[in-house]
Amino acid sequence: MTREQDIKNAVDVLRKGGVILYPTDTVWGIGCDATNAEAVQRVYDIKQRDDSKAMICLVDSDARLQRYVRQVPDVAWQLIDSLKDGDCKPTTLILDGAVNLAPNLIAEDGSIALRITSEPFSKELCYRFQKALVSTSANISGQSAAQNYCDIDPVLLDAVDYVCWSRRQEHKPHTPSSIIRLKSDGQVTIIRK
Repeated sequence: MTREQDIKNAVDVLRKGGVILYPTDTVWGIGCDATNAEAVQRVYDIKQRDDSKAMICLVDSDARLQRYVRQVPDVAWQLIDSLKDGDCKPTTLILDGAVNLAPNLIAEDGSIALRITSEPFSKELCYRFQKALVSTSANISGQSAAQNYCDIDPVLLDAVDYVCWSRRQEHKPHTPSSIIRLKSDGQVTIIRK
């Protein structure tokens, strides 16, 4: 299957409110439409995860990121620009004032975790879908994240509506993203290095 067809299949499933397994710029992820509360709830159920634990969303660009945060602080743009230079580890930003997302995806304090992906497959998937995509590690809560397709629990493979074909043959180490909390007042906290 071509990457183009794989992305088309995944987008078709996402638009119908389905849940997919897909390779990201970090580990393999469980994904759905980040604006669809029912799909988000299915991801929580599949992961057997408490819905008070927020999940990360992937977007393909600065412009798309702005759609989901009321006011992106200047420090966030500075950090995003610095991450584009060189070979930086993927970094997720937790930002205040989440908007236009499923309510059960937004943390109690009104924040959302967003990452702009530059990895070719997930970037193209986000671009074609034209919305934020839930990106939580492909594992049952409490288990290790699936670094590669071969690490995914068969229970998860059966629970989702579509499993992407791209990068299934890969066998190399992948790690979760760094996470940085940026408050609207400019306060910066490193959550995960």
